[in-house]
Amino acid sequence: MIPRNRCVQNLKAGYLFPEIARRRREFAASHPEARIISLGVGNTTEPILPHTNNALVEAARALGTAAGYSGYADEGLLSLRERISDVFYAGRFGPDEIFISDGAKCDIGRLQLLFGARTNIAVQDPSYPVYVDGSVLTGAAGSGNGAGYQGITYLPCTRENGYFPDLSRVPPGSLIYFCSPNNPTGATATREQLGALVGAALDKGCLIVFDGAYCEYIRNPLLPKSIFELDGAAACAVEVNSFSKSAGFTGVRLGWTVVPKALRYAGGESVNDDWARLTATVFNGASNIAQAGGLGALDAEGRKETRALTDFYLGNAGIIRGALQSLGISCAGGDNSPYIWACFPGRDSWEVFEEVLETCQIITTPGSGFGPAGQSFIRFSAFGHRACVEEACARLRRTGIKP
Repeated sequence: MIPRNRCVQNLKAGYLFPEIARRRREFAASHPEARIISLGVGNTTEPILPHTNNALVEAARALGTAAGYSGYADEGLLSLRERISDVFYAGRFGPDEIFISDGAKCDIGRLQLLFGARTNIAVQDPSYPVYVDGSVLTGAAGSGNGAGYQGITYLPCTRENGYFPDLSRVPPGSLIYFCSPNNPTGATATREQLGALVGAALDKGCLIVFDGAYCEYIRNPLLPKSIFELDGAAACAVEVNSFSKSAGFTGVRLGWTVVPKALRYAGGESVNDDWARLTATVFNGASNIAQAGGLGALDAEGRKETRALTDFYLGNAGIIRGALQSLGISCAGGDNSPYIWACFPGRDSWEVFEEVLETCQIITTPGSGFGPAGQSFIRFSAFGHRACVEEACARLRRTGIKP
C-alpha cells in the first residue's frame, strides 16, 4: 500500500471546529436537560433575504428550461465579475483579474497550491486556522508543537500592539496572510497600518494574501475595506472575499479572488496567468445558481439586504460585547466585525471554554485554537438568533463569569 502523505501526518490531530463539536456532543450527552446556545462557530443563522433568495430560486427554475440551461462557467459569469469590480473596486479591475470561486476558504487552499512548498509563510497570530493548516498540507510548514508549526513565522497581534503585528519580523520573500476585519480578534486595520503592510511587502519582495471576508461589517468610513485602496497593493497582493458572511451564503458557497495583472513573481512571470491555469485545472467553477444569487445580492435591492443583514449581526455583537464588559472582561472587535475577542488573563483558553459551557451552557471558541497568541482569549461569534444572543448574555450576567 502507498505510504501516508507526510504533510497530512504533520497536521495537529483535530481541526479546531470539529473538536468543539465533539466537546459539545459529550456535554449534551451528559446533560440532556441542557439548552445549549452556540456563539462559537462563525456560521450564519438568519434566512437569506427575499430579493437575493429570489435570484437563487429563479436561476434554479431556469435550469429546467432549454432557454435557461447553462453548463460550465469556469472563470465565473462575466456579468458577476464585472459587478464585483464595480461594487467593491470602483471598476479598477478587469473581469480577467477577478476569479469566481466556491468560497474564500477554498481559494486560500488553492493559492497555497499555487505558491508551493518552498515559499516562506508569515501569518497573523492569532489567525484563521486554514492559513496555517493549508501551509502544512502543501509542505510549506513542518510538524507542530505548542508554539506553532515549524517553518511558519508567527506575527503576534496582541492587546499590547493594538492587534497589528511587528512587520520587521516578516522574512523577505514571504507569503503573508492578513485578514481585516480579523478573524478571530475582530480588529480592523487602519489605512496607515495597511499602508505599512503594503510598504513592507514591496520592500521585502513579499506577497500578501488579503482576506476581506468581513469587509461588509466595516462601519467606520475611515477604515479600508480592501487592500487595493492602498497605493502599490496591486503589485504585491491578491485579495480573497466571499458572500458567506455578508449575504448568508455559508451553505450556498460563493466567493472570489482578485489577482491583478500587475502582480509578478521574482522572475517577472505573471501570477495572474498561473492562477488562471491552476484554477482551470483543478476547478470547474462555482454553481451557476449561486452566481445568480450573487448578482442579486449586488444590485441595488440586494445591497440594501446585505446592509440590513450585517447590521443585524453587528447588533448582536454589540449586545455580547456590552454583556462581557459589564462583567469587567476586556474585549476587542464587535464594532466593525461580527467577532468579539474576550480576554481572560493568565488562563488557559480551553479551561475558559469549559467553564462557560458548564456554567452558562454556551459554546464559544478557544483562542489558542487560532495560534499561540490566542491563549487566554475566547472568541464569541455574533452569528445567532437575537433571542438566543440575549438569553446567552443573560446567563453570562447571572453566573458572573470573571476575567
